[in-house]
Amino acid sequence: MPRLILAPMQGLLDHLLRDALTRIDGYSHCVTEFARVTGSILPRSFYHRISPELARGGRTEAGTAVRVQMLGSDPDMMAANARVLASLAPPGIDLNFGCPAPTVNRHRGGAVLLEEPELLYRIAAAVRAEVPPTIPFSAKMRLGLHDSSLARECAQALEAGGVEELAVHARTRDQGYQPPAHWREIAPIREAVAIPVVANGDVWTVEDWLRCREESGCEDVMLGRSAVADPLLARRIQALARGEAIRPQEEEWLEVLALIARFWQGVGVRYEAKKRPGRLKQWLMLLERTFPQARELCAAVKLLREASEVEAVLARWPGFPSGL
Repeated sequence: MPRLILAPMQGLLDHLLRDALTRIDGYSHCVTEFARVTGSILPRSFYHRISPELARGGRTEAGTAVRVQMLGSDPDMMAANARVLASLAPPGIDLNFGCPAPTVNRHRGGAVLLEEPELLYRIAAAVRAEVPPTIPFSAKMRLGLHDSSLARECAQALEAGGVEELAVHARTRDQGYQPPAHWREIAPIREAVAIPVVANGDVWTVEDWLRCREESGCEDVMLGRSAVADPLLARRIQALARGEAIRPQEEEWLEVLALIARFWQGVGVRYEAKKRPGRLKQWLMLLERTFPQARELCAAVKLLREASEVEAVLARWPGFPSGL
């Protein structure tokens, strides 16, 4: 069966959302938000903060493995931090060479390093030396910084450094998240290396998944914003791959409401009251893309500032699970 991987998304896909999304079967594993490595060694508590799943063997409550992602440009510091992280026995360690955020890039992190294949190799090799072979070691990159001229060289450098699997977001740094994703440009990268390559970018529907696999030549696909906007997309894709019937989206809203309820409960534990409404609204605004019902719910809570007010709306909402 083709694998689906839940992408890391900084500032959005934290452990609460991972918990909700992986309750719908379909993902082989997911990846955390990045741990930013600069000039110091992060404490073990930091990794537990970005991946509380480490306390459960590195898995969500539904049992999906969670790889922890690192971002940085100093091979020695990346290695020192990888040593600490590896001691926590995560289900995998991932390197970030895809973040397009200007603040991150200005401090020599993420996609800006795609101009320096030799540095990619040194970072990967330094981290690989500290990661036992029992821990999967992967990386994520974009097509390049300004263009894709160094894409194959970057992929080969990471492979030579010991990376065992490579996810490629089918845009350059300069292209950001602007449609379309250029899946065809992943194909030469896949052909240039012997390790598995995972295609990523703009897979919003089952039809997108089919076209992405055809154009990139990749068996496996990583879902990002689409997974948040449509929590049941992974299940639909897996059903298609098994030759099963796909349920209409309009029949799935009650399942989504159950996921929202689970998420809201977690937000109530994790965040102080004044921040809880914002976390819910953030997800609802993405769900609007797929579910008209989410648009109605978002409109009902968007002007509310108090968690108690939001909770009162949810308690009255048709189909919303009771017992909050």
